Amino acid sequence: MTCQVCGLRLPDPKEVGLKLVQTARLMVGVPDYDTYVAHRSANHPDEPVMTKEEFFRNSQERRYGGGSNGGVFRCC
Repeated sequence: MTCQVCGLRLPDPKEVGLKLVQTARLMVGVPDYDTYVAHRSANHPDEPVMTKEEFFRNSQERRYGGGSNGGVFRCC
């Protein structure tokens, strides 16, 4: 998309929206699943990728405790 006044290339509104959603999720501590999948595919192609549900559950357990870490609160 190009500005009709100055000819400057403008970002795609859909791309801007996706970045805003990703930023908002990270601000409240929810990692982005698509970023996780891209990382796993690029860096660990021979290892399995969690489903979206597994990823969300794992993220919540890591942030708020519970699960395999014995219920201990962890923020990182």
